[in-house]
Amino acid sequence: MKKRLVKVRIDNIEKEYPVGTKLLDIAKEHQKDYEHDIILAFVDNKLSELFKPVDHDCSVHFVTTADNAGHKTYTRGLILLLLKAFYNVFGDSVKKVSVEYSLGNGLFCEYEGTTKLSKEKLDAVKARMRELVEQDIPIEKYTIDTDEAIELFARYKMYDKQKLFNYRRVSRTNIYNLDGFEDYYYGYMPPSTGILKYFDLDLYEDGFVLIMPRMKNPKVVEPFVPMKKLYLTLKESNQWARMMEVENVGALNDIISQGKFNELILVQEALMEKKISDIAEAIKKEKDKRLIMIAGPSSSGKTTFSHRLAIQLKAHGLKPHPIAIDNYFVDREKTPRDEFGNYNYECLEAIDVEQFNRDMTDLLNGKTVDLPVFNFITGRRDYGKNPIRIDRDGILVIEGIHGLNDALSYSLPRESKYKIYISALTQLNIDEHNRIPTTDGRLLRRLVRDARTRGTTAQKTITMWPSVRRGEEDNIFPFQEDADIMFNSALIYELAVLKLYAEPMLFGVDKNSEEYAEAKRLLKFLDYFMGAPSDAVPNNSILREFVGGSCFKV
Repeated sequence: MKKRLVKVRIDNIEKEYPVGTKLLDIAKEHQKDYEHDIILAFVDNKLSELFKPVDHDCSVHFVTTADNAGHKTYTRGLILLLLKAFYNVFGDSVKKVSVEYSLGNGLFCEYEGTTKLSKEKLDAVKARMRELVEQDIPIEKYTIDTDEAIELFARYKMYDKQKLFNYRRVSRTNIYNLDGFEDYYYGYMPPSTGILKYFDLDLYEDGFVLIMPRMKNPKVVEPFVPMKKLYLTLKESNQWARMMEVENVGALNDIISQGKFNELILVQEALMEKKISDIAEAIKKEKDKRLIMIAGPSSSGKTTFSHRLAIQLKAHGLKPHPIAIDNYFVDREKTPRDEFGNYNYECLEAIDVEQFNRDMTDLLNGKTVDLPVFNFITGRRDYGKNPIRIDRDGILVIEGIHGLNDALSYSLPRESKYKIYISALTQLNIDEHNRIPTTDGRLLRRLVRDARTRGTTAQKTITMWPSVRRGEEDNIFPFQEDADIMFNSALIYELAVLKLYAEPMLFGVDKNSEEYAEAKRLLKFLDYFMGAPSDAVPNNSILREFVGGSCFKV
């Protein structure tokens, strides 16, 4: 009996396939039309793994490793490949391999075991990974009861996952199997190891890095460039997390369920306040610094940090004056546009650099300056509300995404600048093999803040986010290691609080829109967390900049 055919429309070309044809087979047929490797597919606007069959008339749009969802999938696949190879090489001597945080184009990983980690051993792991790629082994997916999954994780000594799934409300769990090595991953996976051709491994500090291609060039593995300041900042944050006994989402859920959440907030905020105080003390010792330049990517909490730093500077006997670079945006119609025709608020040309330099120079010279306040509703700068003058002991605390770029403050003396890089570098992981990208934390912050302060829908914020990210790659991250000091604004508890604000907004994203796949991914991510109210969050917390109730004008 002849198989029934279904119609599949791919990029306005319609073709018939037998029912049950795998997306992977269709992808192989169309791979020649794509510059980069196909790794996922949208089927009727729903993201799907390639092992899935087509069983009805549908439209298909392929996702490559150069797309956001595809790059994330490639990363997850590499982690699974790494772990399989690690256990092959080290055997029963492995106690734990954990993926900790991102460092440039690498993922920093830690190893615990009875066999010492050496270059020779790591090279053996890399060689085994390449063997597995050559064999093009399928990555298989199967579903079991969540209770069975908890027992499986306990048997494999994956205790982070065991704890995490004690709080899962779903009755079934997806498990991925690579040639006998089984694990759980948050998000979709590649169809097989053959696609995972581009990677490298290298020892770094007290662990190692899994080096990956960047999304914009997914077939090139650039050399890993050590980022010592970023590494030390992330290491300190991880030490805080261990001290508070909250290294993963399961542990955070334990804290909430045991009624210890308020205490956790107090400890985290105390650690952050001490860090800000230490920075103020370091600035005081630098007698010639009158310009504190604070920069960081979107939703890092730069505004609140600058106010809190100003308070600490006052407590150390100095006279600070916070200034937001965002108030120097050019009129909206003069804002440059990106390659997609959208306003590019992230580029330096979106700032009135000349006016900024004139005003800062006048302030340093003791003149009274009427500082602008940018009106995000009208797209214009308002004047007459903020005249200030500083004396010779005054310090300007200047915050904005371009603060570390000397092109912004070209006329101001370099020796008078003290540079601070701030970012929300999420120290919490879902479990030992599923890290939380810092971009997810910042995106959730921005979703909540922009809805509250600008009336922006979650769908619109998600639409704008890729442009924001491109701007960060061009205008912020290249300058981060030039900072005199780095500050991590991520709060170990914040995602449990943001969940209650972000979830209703994400559920409101149109299911037929391009943004729905990202909204669905974020909803799945937030489902790992127990929600917690913001009542105990102090009114000077960086989190208040996003959820509201701040004692500062943010």
